Amino acid sequence: MFAGEIGYPPEVLITFIVVIFGALAIDLFAHRKDEPVTLGNALLWSFIWIALALGFYGFLWWDKGYDTAALFLTGYALEKVLSVDNLMVFVAIFTAFSIPENYRHRALLFGVIGAIVFRLIFVAAGSGLYALGPWVEFVFAIVIAWTAVQMLRQDGNDEEVEDYSSHFSVRWCNKLFPVWPKLHGHDFFISGKQVDNLLAQSEHAELASTVQRGKGWYATPLFICLVVINVADVMFSFDSVPAVIAVTKDPLLVYSAMIFAILGLRQLYFVLEALEQFLAYLPKAVIALLFFIAFKIGLSAAVHVFHLDESWKIEPSTSLYIVLGVLAIGILASLLFPPKKEADHA
Repeated sequence: MFAGEIGYPPEVLITFIVVIFGALAIDLFAHRKDEPVTLGNALLWSFIWIALALGFYGFLWWDKGYDTAALFLTGYALEKVLSVDNLMVFVAIFTAFSIPENYRHRALLFGVIGAIVFRLIFVAAGSGLYALGPWVEFVFAIVIAWTAVQMLRQDGNDEEVEDYSSHFSVRWCNKLFPVWPKLHGHDFFISGKQVDNLLAQSEHAELASTVQRGKGWYATPLFICLVVINVADVMFSFDSVPAVIAVTKDPLLVYSAMIFAILGLRQLYFVLEALEQFLAYLPKAVIALLFFIAFKIGLSAAVHVFHLDESWKIEPSTSLYIVLGVLAIGILASLLFPPKKEADHA
């Protein structure tokens, strides 16, 4: 065990970096055009990213042993399933901003890049907080349990959808940048000269009184949508990062588990968008997992604070089996016992 230190030989770090950047480059090349992502393509790339994560799991098992590999896989599975809620929020965000299907993958790409950067910051901060002592674990356990309770309270209230077009980050963007209120291809920004040319066209004449003139660059709705996506992801990070750190305090294992999970989010979004109706009980599995992680981290803190026997701790392999088992139950229950659709009232 590494107890929060980067005690890895160069080959582990090099393997992680090469696999991540190599696969990301191939993914970007394969999706360089502004075309809607098909379900078949999304499933294929989802399997590729999962296979890469399992390959890194096998490499860790071979190089560092089963316990280290199990910690990585548990963190990966947990981050992956916690991302489901993020992706459902992304669906609402794209709908609020009327982003066409062929531009969504571009917004998700830059959203993933932002998530990689912010996760690095949060993992470093979270690992630093753990160094303050075992009492911090109690705080994290409470945060995670509170998140599960909030999700439980909201379960079944999906008919009320937040209007993300009036999100506070949108108002923040409007104060920082002049905004061109219509999409302009896949551009996040357009120049002042382009705005002048657009306003000279008859179909945009009604915007002449509302759009500021003489500015250098203007943000488009696609950029504002990207900002809202990143802000939403940061808010989710306050729950998911402590949950994964609760599995292992090793910063490299935490970060690598998160990155492998995040890099497949773009494709997972398009899969879940198509299959959402067939995974009705997966959110309930997520809630159960959050309660389990809160219990696990609270128990670990109690062992240290009250000097209990180390046998009270939940072993990495046990955590892995519980996480995978709960996920499997949620998916199987969704497939075997789909909820009945309410009959339309005349």
